[in-house]
Amino acid sequence: MHPSDHLENWFQGQGHWASTPPGQWQSWAWQLQNRLTSPAHFERHLTLSGEERQGFRHAANRLSVAITPYFFNLVDPADPECPIRRQVVPRGAEALVSPGESPDPIGEEAASPVPGLVHRYPDRVLLMATNQCAGYCRYCTRGRLVSNAADHHFLPRHEQALDYIRRHEEVRDVLLSGGDPLLLPDSRLDELLGALRAIPHVEFLRIGTRVPGFLPQRVTPALCGVLRKHGPVWLSLHFNHPRECTREAREATERLALAGCPMGSQSVLLRGVNDDAQTLRSLFHRLLMMRVHPYYLYACDCITGSAHLRVPVSRGIELIRSLRGHTTGYAVPQFVIDAPGGGGKVPVNPGYIAESGPGERTVVRSYRGTLHEYPG
Repeated sequence: MHPSDHLENWFQGQGHWASTPPGQWQSWAWQLQNRLTSPAHFERHLTLSGEERQGFRHAANRLSVAITPYFFNLVDPADPECPIRRQVVPRGAEALVSPGESPDPIGEEAASPVPGLVHRYPDRVLLMATNQCAGYCRYCTRGRLVSNAADHHFLPRHEQALDYIRRHEEVRDVLLSGGDPLLLPDSRLDELLGALRAIPHVEFLRIGTRVPGFLPQRVTPALCGVLRKHGPVWLSLHFNHPRECTREAREATERLALAGCPMGSQSVLLRGVNDDAQTLRSLFHRLLMMRVHPYYLYACDCITGSAHLRVPVSRGIELIRSLRGHTTGYAVPQFVIDAPGGGGKVPVNPGYIAESGPGERTVVRSYRGTLHEYPG
């Protein structure tokens, strides 16, 4: 186990906000009200680089900036290349448009029969429950919709989406996403989950959220009660770096687990953040200790202005190879590309089959590189 995996080394505390009363710090409303959103906010605590200043000038036309005080505490103020900082502080490179990039890189709009709902796969839909997040990731696939930075004014329409689901009996799986559904008031989330549970053909409910990492204070007993009431509600969490796996985040995921929520993590492979084997291994080990299964490792979508964060697919394959056999299989996620233009998720694996043919013989390559014959 890498030393950074040990629980006693996990970060917690108020950092720059040490003088804030603990009651305020633990309030998720206070965290949202005191998010850092402007260069002036950031420069109370660090010196922005020239590249970051340029990024702020462009952010108003692309994706707003917002970081909770809690998450900002994970930023190294002395290091512009800090892996937490790279995820949430804009850079001038966001203004560069590279070949293949798009505001809607995975073709959601073409698969949207009603506003706020995507129906790409035969038996499942994505319902955009809100356009707000606790913080905004600079590689966000839905930067065109969330935060209203570019004056899109997207507003989810729950009733239209629910009516569509009721009329389409092939839909058995609903993923609530956005934005972050866990920012909805408890009462509204209760109503939405209740409405979905009342649809006979809906069997499986999921929520995609970064709240446990950005805003663990939101995971209150009342919220857990709502999730328990409508369970099982599966949670797809988002953690990219082991520094995000704090004691506070761990306590939040434990509360969610005790509320009956199975949890998986959908991490994104990002340059300068987690594109090395040691960082990924530490992240996935910590997630397992937090009762979260590392489920997907995504290639970064080709959102406009994301080239500086994207990692070559070949590197992702090698990183998965470096994990397989060297740690428990539970700690090895599936590496996937969400195919540009709406093709859906495509698994990308290292090549372990050395020889295969019609002669009832398959030769496989182990994680050590040795060859083994399987009769069939």
